[in-house]
Amino acid sequence: MGGTSNYGTRGARSGLPVVALCLAALLCANLLLYFYLDALYEDTSLPSAHMRCPPRHFKIGTMTTCTPWLKCPEIRAEVRRVKLIGQGAVKNVYLSEWRGQKVALSVLSSQHYKDDFLHGVSMLRSLQSVHVVTLVGACEEEGMFVTEYHPFGSALTLDVTLAEDRYRWRNSWHTRLQLAIDYVAFLAYLHASPVGIRVMCDSNDLHKTLSQFLFASDMRLLANDLDALPEVVRAHRGVKCGHHEITGDFVAPEQLWPHGEDVPFSDGLMPDYDEKTDIWKIPDVTRFLLGNVLESDVIHFHLFQIHTECKRKDPKLRPTALEVLSVYRSVYDSMLEIQSQRVRDML
Repeated sequence: MGGTSNYGTRGARSGLPVVALCLAALLCANLLLYFYLDALYEDTSLPSAHMRCPPRHFKIGTMTTCTPWLKCPEIRAEVRRVKLIGQGAVKNVYLSEWRGQKVALSVLSSQHYKDDFLHGVSMLRSLQSVHVVTLVGACEEEGMFVTEYHPFGSALTLDVTLAEDRYRWRNSWHTRLQLAIDYVAFLAYLHASPVGIRVMCDSNDLHKTLSQFLFASDMRLLANDLDALPEVVRAHRGVKCGHHEITGDFVAPEQLWPHGEDVPFSDGLMPDYDEKTDIWKIPDVTRFLLGNVLESDVIHFHLFQIHTECKRKDPKLRPTALEVLSVYRSVYDSMLEIQSQRVRDML
């Protein structure tokens, strides 16, 4: 009996560390779950340095204090060109250096496009927000402006970047749906901007549309090329994206010549349109941004109804960008909750 008693005591003592280990393991698992979910959940407002600065100031890279926008003398004296990284009809873009910070210097490439260039600078100044690349400075009289540099380049690099070994872990529905949210959030901002209702005219095909955005290092989308954002004045005038005929199935139906092949195109006869042309294009842009990652098919299913509404032929029947954004955020939250529940069920 004594031996049985000793054995029971030793068993109880040896069981205590096991219970403690189990409790510790459970605690660690809960902590891991907390950090995992915290890392997954991102607020749909873009964190951006310039939002912590007063108007007409900026803070980029490793800067700790805000600085007023650079003007002509400072750009001429302090911004050093390193190499050409982009060429277009309106401007050439150079990777440059300013006080140890990498910046992008845009230079007017042809006087023929000076008005477009100046419009772009004006929009950059007026639309500084979490949705737009940070303006560092501008010198309109010499055809130059400076913005924050983002090494990934435009949104066209998305698939290639996320296929790299060091970023492959970010190639998930979380990252990609957030990019789609960023895109629609910019449209919502653009359609109710501080300078009126603006329309993205440099968006006649998917490639051109994606080239207007930067894929930032924090895996977010930033509007970058603002050279063609005409204003809709409700009940007075709409917009026309250029003076030539637009073709293709990417653009909205109202952007196509409505008088048939027998009538030659005439800018004077072409009706104007409004910001609902941007809504028509949302499903196609989102399809690219989501790619073919795990769970993308589920997201497409949840977005089917709102995307069907975006493709209504009558622009008046399409939702607003804000309404689309609300659905996107709801789907993101729903997907996150489902994944969170799966993780909790595993513990």
